[in-house]
Formats: sequence, structure tokens, C-alpha cells
Amino acid sequence: MTEIEDRLSGRTRRAAKAPTRGKGLKVKRVYTTAGVHPYDEVTWERRDVVMTNWRDGSVNFEQRGVEFPAEWSINATNIVTTKYFRGAVGTPQRESSLRQLIDRVVLTYGAAGREHGYFASEGDAEVFEHELTWMLLHQVFSFNSPVWFNVGTSAPQQVSACFILAVDDTMDSILNWYREEGLIFKGGSGAGLNLSRIRSSKELLSSGGTASGPVSFMRGADASAGTIKSGGATRRAAKMVVLDIDHPDIEEFIETKAREEDKIRALRDAGYDMDLGGRDITSVQYQNANNSVRVSDEFMRAVEDGTDFGLRSRLDGSVIESVDAKDLFRKVTKAAWECADPGIQYDDTINDWHTNPETGRINASNPCSEYMSLDNSSCNLASLNLMKFLKDDGTFDARTFVKAVEIVITAMDISICFADFPTEPIGETTRAYRQLGIGYANLGALLMATGHAYDSRGGQTLAAAITSLMTGTAYRRSAELAGIVGAYEGFARNADAHSRVMRKHAAANDAIRPVGADDADVLRVATAQWQECLEIGADHGWRNAQASVLAPTGTIGFMMDCDTTGIEPDFSLVKYKKLVGGGSMQIVNQTVPRALKSLGYQDEQVEAIVEFIAEHGHVVDAPSLRPEHYEVFDCAMGERAISPMGHVRMMAAVQPFISGAISKTVNMPETATVEDVENIYFQGWKLGLKALAIYRDNCKVGQPLSDAKAKKATADGGAKVEAEAAPVATTSHPVRRRLPKKRQSMTTSFSVAGAEGYMTAGMYEDGSLGEVFLKLGKQGSTLAGVMDAFSIGISIALQHGVPLETYIQKFTNMRFEPAGMTDDPDIRIAQSVMDYIFRRLALDHLPVETRATLGIFSAEERAAQVSGSYGGSASTADVVEEEEVDVEALRSSVPTEGPVKPEVAGKPVKEAHSSAELLELVTGTATDAPLCMTCGTKMRPAGSCYVCEGCGSTSGCS
Repeated sequence: MTEIEDRLSGRTRRAAKAPTRGKGLKVKRVYTTAGVHPYDEVTWERRDVVMTNWRDGSVNFEQRGVEFPAEWSINATNIVTTKYFRGAVGTPQRESSLRQLIDRVVLTYGAAGREHGYFASEGDAEVFEHELTWMLLHQVFSFNSPVWFNVGTSAPQQVSACFILAVDDTMDSILNWYREEGLIFKGGSGAGLNLSRIRSSKELLSSGGTASGPVSFMRGADASAGTIKSGGATRRAAKMVVLDIDHPDIEEFIETKAREEDKIRALRDAGYDMDLGGRDITSVQYQNANNSVRVSDEFMRAVEDGTDFGLRSRLDGSVIESVDAKDLFRKVTKAAWECADPGIQYDDTINDWHTNPETGRINASNPCSEYMSLDNSSCNLASLNLMKFLKDDGTFDARTFVKAVEIVITAMDISICFADFPTEPIGETTRAYRQLGIGYANLGALLMATGHAYDSRGGQTLAAAITSLMTGTAYRRSAELAGIVGAYEGFARNADAHSRVMRKHAAANDAIRPVGADDADVLRVATAQWQECLEIGADHGWRNAQASVLAPTGTIGFMMDCDTTGIEPDFSLVKYKKLVGGGSMQIVNQTVPRALKSLGYQDEQVEAIVEFIAEHGHVVDAPSLRPEHYEVFDCAMGERAISPMGHVRMMAAVQPFISGAISKTVNMPETATVEDVENIYFQGWKLGLKALAIYRDNCKVGQPLSDAKAKKATADGGAKVEAEAAPVATTSHPVRRRLPKKRQSMTTSFSVAGAEGYMTAGMYEDGSLGEVFLKLGKQGSTLAGVMDAFSIGISIALQHGVPLETYIQKFTNMRFEPAGMTDDPDIRIAQSVMDYIFRRLALDHLPVETRATLGIFSAEERAAQVSGSYGGSASTADVVEEEEVDVEALRSSVPTEGPVKPEVAGKPVKEAHSSAELLELVTGTATDAPLCMTCGTKMRPAGSCYVCEGCGSTSGCS
């Protein structure tokens, strides 16, 4: 403790002086018992954490004998051990117990709280530490990842995951932008900024020349992000680029990524490897950032009225061009329809809820769009596990939730006293405004467990009441802290604006109309919190300019063993669960039986419904389940996926009670139209959201998405290749070259996403390919007949002189189901059975020089590339593909006979490595998610990002 205090004291003297007024907080026990340490109340056990590659079983991480509570899952144990334990593995300095990790963080917070006068007495400080320890130990909440990475170590004490930068219309500022962004990426975090101050390419420089415009400078920043990412990070750099709708270069900005997507399609159809992490994807620009357009109310009203809108000079604000607002809005939505970018941010709504307008406007957000505040600022986050507040009678424990929020928000504010920041301007702003981001996870599970449909008025009202309670309590405690240690430095100049926003939150709370007794009770407690917040704030001000956001909760969601992330609904009704000893199991969500009992079903009915879900992955036609209850079990994916507007309505319900915004992407089906996207973006404005992003199924080429419908895009591209293909015969009457009666052949068994088959290739005397026979599906089935006919057609064409290269060009990269992991060490992932077959034929029958032009290499050749012994340069994809999936090894690691029936009827998992892959197997549908760049398993959505269940990696958010 003394060492932590000494280290902390030396670091924080420059940050803030201990307050001279106030009496300090009185901290009451909520979870703990006097005289009993939280560690003594749980059962501890030793576990071995061994992380292996799927392909060959090689160990890529091993730490044996780590200590965790018995109630923690294997997945949470693995992720915390690999991600958060500090010290070199195998040395005495390596952390080996959850106690060490929690103590490292909690004792640092406690020491800082004592030094800066937060507590009334030493006894209150000790109670605070014990309460914080108990909540972390029992997965009630978690800090964001940088806290676990850095706090209490010799590294800089960075506690924030979200950063907003600023750039001005000078070359010095632009180059400094590159530098600051690079430093943040190097540390594994992300940043956002608005480029609208940079003059457009339609304006003049002081020298008389024409300006380059912001889009040109985006190229340099994008290349920098890609380079730093590939220099050792395990995930892509996370960045957000925003441009105002009235910027003269807005059309070029809107179309940047859509145009690059066209380029990706053309290169893919020409045979280049354009998948996420592919060797050729680096030739495409603007792929390392999320783009968002910042729209004003003036523009949206012009869209609504069908009038013109002025694009304004960056130098003097004069209109230099007028455009049709509807046409411009259509270009925004068409680009989003084509490639998911740009997202949209509603500028006037954002700044109407801004507590510090006298200091400056809110111009941008962090990469995931949940943190919106001043330029050159940061925010540290923490999220509460809502399921921990669900009582046995199925109601939400609002009063305990209040106590938990008080403890967490106090700890978050203390962290700013000792935190380090990547740049001095960010440090100055954060210390002056003390922005915090408390949020929650497991909302989807809570709603299901209480019998509420996600897209229902009851579900939305309960979510709104809980969110209001959280933010009201956080600001009430912030006002109390202001009375003890002082309001934030920037409060005095923004006092009126801050008070106005507090009244807006309270008024929104008063406007909630409860549907049931549970949300009515939560709402009563929330109303009381807002009343106290306003009263105490009127006397003391507030300690924090911002208090709450709704973050993705990716890795920390696994740390808390949450079923759902952030504000998201449940991903699917079936889950993939790791077992002690390395096996795995398919289970039905733990919340499903609880929901059924809440809806009044008997134990026998619950068991039958759960078994049906385990088999089918959905509830449609489940025995005894009434159709009016189907909606309670609607999920993000699967048979009854929640509609896009259902997601928007939930966001709108909670937005008035969030200081910042919400990290969430609204998924849309491939059949959605540009008009559908227009409606989503327009309704987001009408409903008072601050930001919105969509993803249309299969709209991106440059990522390994598995979707049966994707074959349409490939077919379109194939027509172009066919038109450009050279003639394959030199005579007008090709002559068939028959195979000898006795010939060599090679039979290959294969599995693509669980679909098993056999391929027999017959050869001429010179070893060239002359026939192919394919066995897929049961004998006598339609599929088997089609494959027989296909085989005969290919074989006859080969014997008539059609080059094998032509077929490989046609059929590789063809996308349809089944698609995914294979059992072939040379071809780790196939986009379809056809894609696999012709890649395998290329490897078996074409020389390496020919295959190199097609971008097809064996595992040995890729390994040689990585080591530099083979021609060409190694890429991220080459390295990742070495982490091959060994399906046979996986099969041998789990039971193969008889269902395993835990509480919710689990059964062995043979071909899935995550819940996303399991959902594909059970339902026969595809999930829109990339593969993890670290371990190769399919990720699942988490807010506007993706998170891997296997190793805890995220696609860009902490």
C-alpha cells in the first residue's frame, strides 16, 4: 500500500491540489460485512489457462495455476489472464491471481481518494475499497480495459479509452494531427476528429494556389493508421473522421469509401486477395477509419422541404455553392447503403445537450460514437452488469443499483486525479472538465429475463427508466463531490448551460410513461435522484461535465460474463460455452428459462421449449409456447431478427438520459433499399438521436463475411471476367482428348463449415488434370445429382482443352453457403464449396508461378513468405492464415455421443468455435461478422464494433 501511495503521490502532485474545504464522503456498506474481507466470502480455485491454435494444437499462451473464484467462467478466466495480468509470463513478477489484479487497481484508487480528500475518514476509505473490491470480484461492474492494463503498474497511468482530437487549417496542425493520432494508435486506443476547419479544394491558399482539401489529407492519416496497425497491434487502428454537411468538399468525402469499395470489387474479380487483412487490401485507401457526416437541423429541414442548401467557405462562411438538399442526402444514404459509410451525427441535437458551450462546441466523437465532448479531450468508461440487479422475484433492484452507481462514479472521478494522458492538451482539457462515461451491459438479457420484448413499449420504457436512474444518480453524486472537492474548473463559465442540460434530463425523465409495475418503481427512484441532483447542483455545481455513455463493452463484457453487450439485444438463443479441460458445449441462453418462468410457464413446458431451441436455434413452433410470446425471444440474428427500426426505437428511448451517445450499428438486410437507409437516418433525427450508423448485409467486399446471398455480387463480377476472358481454344472444332482406361487419381476428403464431401481428380499420363468427380450430399438427393452433373460438365470441358486456370478464375472467390472454416491446412477459410474445390485443384495441379498470379499459395509457401525465403512480401493475412483450424483435433476434444444436459440442455459442439459460428450451424443462416485477426474465430457485434469470444480481442474499441 505504501509503495502504491508513494508512486501515486509523485505522479499526481502536478495534477491537482488536495482540497481545503468539504468534509469528505461518508461511505456506507452495501455488499460487504464489517470485519470480513470480500476475498474471504468466495470459494477460490486454481485453473490452467492454455490457449492453443486451432490448426495444429500449438500453444500460443500458457499460464498454469491462476487463481479465480469458482463462479467465474472459463472464458472470463482465459480473457482476464491473457489480457489483463501484468508481468512477463514465467517470472515472479507475473500476476497469477484475480486478487492481485483487483488489488493493483483498487488500492491505487483508494490511495488517490485519500490524498485528494474524497473521504471523511480512514474508515470510509477502507469501506470504499472493500465495496469496490466486492463489486469487481462478483462481476457487478468493470472499468474499461486501459484501467486494467495500466493502473498500479510502472507504465503511464492511462485510464481513458476514448479520445477526441482537433485539427486547424494550418500545415503545422495537420502534421501534429498525424503525430498525435499515431501516439494514440501505438497505445492501442482510438481517436476521432472533425476536419471541417480545413479549407476545401474549391478555395484558395494565401499564395494564390488551390487548397488540397481535407479528403487529400485523410490519405496520409489513413496510411499512417494502417502502418502503425500492422507494426504489431492485434487489432485494427480505431479512428473516426467527421466532416460537416456544409463543407464544400462534402460530396467527395461522402463518396470516398464507396468509390474504394468499387475498386475492391474490381480487384477481387481480377483475382486479387481483397479480404480483410488480405495481401492486396493495403492498396485501397480510407479503410482504417469510420466516416461520419455531421448534419444540422437546417440541412435536415431543407431535406424535408425539398429546398436548396448552401455549402460554405471555411474562411469567411460565405456560400460558395448551393445544392439540392434531397440530392445531397440521397448521396449520403446511397454511400451508406453501398459500403456502410458514412454514418450520421446530428449536430444541433448534440450541442443542444452540451454542458460546456461557453468553452467550445462539440465537433466530433470517439471512433465508436458514444463519447462526444470538447476537442482535445478524453473519457474513461465503466459499465455495470444489469443482470446483477435482477431480484429473485424478477424485478429490478433500483435502490441497490443507486448505491452501486455512487461507488463506481466516485472511483471514476478519482482516477482523473492520477491519470496520465497521451498529449498535454488532452490532459489539460480532461482535468479541467473531468468527463466520465458510466454505462451498462446486459440490457438485452435483462429485458428477456423479465419477459419484455426488446422492440416493445414495455422494454423501451424499462430501459429508459434504468438509464435515467443511472445518469441521475451519477450527476447527483457528482454534485455531492463538487461540495467536497470542488466543481470542475470549467463549471463557472458554463454554469447556466450545465444547469439547463440537467433540467432537460429531468424533464425527459418526467415524460416517461410507465407500462408496468417494475418500470414504475424504477422511475420513482429515478425521479427522486434527479430532484436531489438539481437541488444539490444548485448549491455546489457539478464535479463532472459529462457522466454517462453507452459503450460497446466488448472485452469487459466477457470479464463480467455478460450475455449481451452494451445496449444490444441478445445475439442469439444458442451459445457456445467453454468447459474445464478444453471441451466445449452448446447451451441455450441462461436467460431463456428465466424468461419462460417469468411468463408463467411450468417446468415441464420450459424444458420442452429449451430443448426445441437447442435443436432449432429459434422459438417458432416451439411446443407450448404461445405466439404472442415469440417477440420476447427476438434476437439480433436468427429466425426472428429484430427489425432495423426496432433498434432505432430503443436508442431513442434511452438517448435523453445519456450525457454522450450510444455505440450501436443498426443492421439491415441485404434486400434493404437506399430509401430504407434514408428513412432510418431521417427517423434518427426526428427521434432525437445524436448519432446513427447502419450496416447492410453483404455491402462490403473487403472483409470475410459469410452470407449465402453474396453469390449474387460474385456472379455480377463474374460476368465481367467472362467478357474479358481470352479464347480457350485455337480451333473452331475442339477435339476431345480422352483419358486412358487406367489412370492415376487422387481423392481428397474435405469439410467446409461442417459440410463434408469428397473430390476425386483423374489425371493423364503427364500428370495434367482430365476429370473431376464430386461427392456432396446423400446419394439420390438433388444436391448429389447437381454435383454429379457439374462434375461431368467440368470433366468434358477439361478434356476438350479448357485450361484449368480459367475455371479457377471463375470459381474462386465465389460466395455462398456453406462458407467458413475448412479442415484443409492449406486453405484455412473458403467462401463456398466451389471456392474450396478450385483452390484445392490449383494447389494440386498448377505450378507455383501460375498460382502466384492467382494469389493461391500453400501453407508452406505462405510460411516461406513470412520468413522471407519465398518471393513476395508477407501480409497480415498471410500470418493470420497460419493459425489454421484443425477440425479433427477439435472433434476429438469434445464428446461425440449423447447430449450433455446441464441446467439449460446443452449438447456437444463439433464445428463451432464461437456463438456466431454456432448460430450458423444451428439455423443454417449466416452472421454478419468478420473473423478475429488473432485467433480466427468468427466475432460477434458489440456496439459499433466486433468482439471475439475466443480471445477477447475487439475490432477497435476497448
